[in-house]
Amino acid sequence: MGLWHGNDGAMSYVAINPTTGQEVVRFDYHDAAEIDRRLDRAHETWQTWRTIPFAQRAMLMTSAAEVLEAELPTVATILTTEMGKTFASAKGEVAKCALAMRYYAEHAERYLATEQIPSSAARSGVRYEPLGPVLAIMPWNFPLWQVIRFAAPAIMAGNVGVLKHASNVPGTADFLEHLFVRAGFPEGVFTNLFATVEDIARVIADDRIAAVTLTGSERAGRSVAATAGQSLKKTVLELGGADPFVIAPSADLERTVPLAVTARLQNNGQSCIASKRFIVVSSRADEFVDRFTTAMSESVMGDPFDPATVLGPVVSEAQRDELAGQVADSLAKGATATTGGTVPEGPGFFYPATVLTGVDPSMRAGCEELFGPVAVVLVADDLDHAITIANDSPWGLGASVWAQDDAEQQRGIEQLEAGMVFVNAMVASTPELPFGGIKLSGYGRELGAHGIQEFTNVKTFFVAAT
Repeated sequence: MGLWHGNDGAMSYVAINPTTGQEVVRFDYHDAAEIDRRLDRAHETWQTWRTIPFAQRAMLMTSAAEVLEAELPTVATILTTEMGKTFASAKGEVAKCALAMRYYAEHAERYLATEQIPSSAARSGVRYEPLGPVLAIMPWNFPLWQVIRFAAPAIMAGNVGVLKHASNVPGTADFLEHLFVRAGFPEGVFTNLFATVEDIARVIADDRIAAVTLTGSERAGRSVAATAGQSLKKTVLELGGADPFVIAPSADLERTVPLAVTARLQNNGQSCIASKRFIVVSSRADEFVDRFTTAMSESVMGDPFDPATVLGPVVSEAQRDELAGQVADSLAKGATATTGGTVPEGPGFFYPATVLTGVDPSMRAGCEELFGPVAVVLVADDLDHAITIANDSPWGLGASVWAQDDAEQQRGIEQLEAGMVFVNAMVASTPELPFGGIKLSGYGRELGAHGIQEFTNVKTFFVAAT
């Protein structure tokens, strides 16, 4: 997916507008001395930030949310220009970040309140205490949201954040560092590093870093986990997915099909939790394929700033070439494209909404994650078979089941192997609920109470009876 490195091999952080293919902005890497200075500042700031009362932290976090809300169109323009998401999607992402900031400003103190637990002691329980500077290695696909969903809870818990962003969204990374300072946070509460992959390996091992969180590819997850493991540091990993979208016998296709299109094309198809495998029971297969193909083919592709556009470009030429290669391999081995499947002419890194049928595990579309607007439709004998197909995957991030029948809904919730199961709704992230996966989709949780507690020391206390 390239969700860690951005422009692999680039000599600096460079944003290329995927709509035009033209360079937008460039930042030089921080040298070793600057990285060291920034880590020093982050660690020193943590020593005092950890003592700041929740009420003051909440006031500052709310102030940061207000800045985002006041500058929403400007910030959204950065996201659309750097990675190609539609302007409507970018504005939604900015608003969601402000919402999460306000959520943790309101709920952090309650989530981290000291718990009294009865025991043989006169008084015993647990305290939730911050760990220190948390390094976040973040991807380009939701360049603001992925960072805020780590930073808002971590900072409200009394940690400080250190960011290594993808190298193709440097404008977003630079904006984020200044956002926290402009909102009134002490310098060092949020630190951006324009660092190489080699630099980050050293940063992970640095004693000033207490823990690491990564959202990205499985390859990046293995590398980061191994490096952090050498230093015995806590990690949270949110990796790839091939989320199943299970259409049960009782599904309401009138409602389901439009949401299936959105579930696949959201963020131009570049989302770890985008539905990628559409598994439909045979009794509904013909109708679903016809409706889905028509709806996907009617999705407007074009300038992401145009309000009529549903599907903008993928992030880079390399990403489009990878996607086109996966589709071409599958078509050559017998799959069928009921719509799409060819690279359009013209500038930018566009790829059309595509539906593949007749896919099997020997094809790249049948065994790899498709990070772009390509949907694979698989036909199951019945709901049991559909769930078996859904679970036959190395990934387990999210899953959705579409059914009107209560029993079918419950079977999906109980039997689908995923960190999250949504019923009659697209898999999504929301501040209230924990977010994360199982199997090769990673471990640990973000968001909700579980997310803010991930980067705390759950400290037991025991006061003996006298």
